Amino acid sequence: MSLNRPALAILGASSFFYVTAETLPVGLLPEIAHGLDVAESDVGLLLTSYAVVAAVSTIPLTALTMRVPRHLLLAITMAIFVVSQAAATFAPTFLVLVLARLICALAHGVFWSVIGPVTARLAPPGQAGRATALVFVGNSLAIVLGVPLGTALGQWLGWRAAIGAMVIGGAICVLGLMKVLPQLPPRPHDLALRPAAQLRAAIAVGRDRQVLLLCLITAVLVIGHFSAYTYIAPLVRRDAGLEGAGLSVLLLGYGFAGLITNYAVGRFVDRRPGTMLVGLLTVLAVSVVLLAPVLGLVPTIIVTLLWGGAFTAIPVLLAAAPLRIAPRARDAASALYVVAFQIGIGGGAFLGERLVRTGHLGVLPLVTAGFAVLAVVLIVTIGRRTFPARLSAEDHHRTEALV
Repeated sequence: MSLNRPALAILGASSFFYVTAETLPVGLLPEIAHGLDVAESDVGLLLTSYAVVAAVSTIPLTALTMRVPRHLLLAITMAIFVVSQAAATFAPTFLVLVLARLICALAHGVFWSVIGPVTARLAPPGQAGRATALVFVGNSLAIVLGVPLGTALGQWLGWRAAIGAMVIGGAICVLGLMKVLPQLPPRPHDLALRPAAQLRAAIAVGRDRQVLLLCLITAVLVIGHFSAYTYIAPLVRRDAGLEGAGLSVLLLGYGFAGLITNYAVGRFVDRRPGTMLVGLLTVLAVSVVLLAPVLGLVPTIIVTLLWGGAFTAIPVLLAAAPLRIAPRARDAASALYVVAFQIGIGGGAFLGERLVRTGHLGVLPLVTAGFAVLAVVLIVTIGRRTFPARLSAEDHHRTEALV
């Protein structure tokens, strides 16, 4: 069995638009604030509200949809994405924009819970991490191209045009998913369980020590990252005077650095994921803490690129972990991981909003660095087994039997 590259490519494209749409307010924060007559700090809460709904709905909706064929479920979640982005494009008020994004948030958790296990089913034994890295190129490209180009388009034609582009891209992905993905029926034991039993099983997976540690580490590092990243526009404007086209170019470089790192991580993710995660977090902590003082143009660009290169590859390592530590409950473990990630996004955006509103923008990089160091401490002290290199032969046999 070889990698199903066309299917992995359309999954990557779908993840590209999901990530771009979720984080696009970061680049268009000033434009949305001006267009809808709200404060920039309020626009930052678009990420918080989205993350809260995704976190609360992921586990129950994943449990309710376990009997739906996986290929069909991914197409449905992408179709909901298209509808929500269309509503956001024409939102007359900030409240309507928030509500439109919340529609997308309901599908978000299910999409990300399913995409990991589906990716694993499209890969040969022992290459789930590599397949995950290929799909997550879409995430990196969202930062490399999606957010910068969306920001540039929004500055040129207005933020509504940028969101409208997500509608077109998402619609193409729906068609691609329906055409390219192979038939992926639910696994036999998922068909045998009722939704209530699926929900209890998901909760039971949450009592697994390694899954809990993965969720804790994920939440900690993502809270730290998004506390500063949500407000990267005003941060680099303060530090380097960058805005408009300059900001778009910097975001392009931020994502491009992440794409390079993502490629490198993809080659080794099935070998030493824990060591690589610690290394990336260390680079992240050192680079972002240097943003606390006002450095000037060139130093700000350099450390921002290091920050992007370090963080963008981290979700590859995190998303591959549930497939290894919970091979018999991949969907449930992935759902819990998605919840932790969304808690991190929402918590980080909210923490950043609180600090920005009280005039402490310069503190955000220190907060990010502190959380990154805490995540490293958790990994090296109690989380070493949370990022195993490979499944055991017995777990491979069990997993293949379940698929």
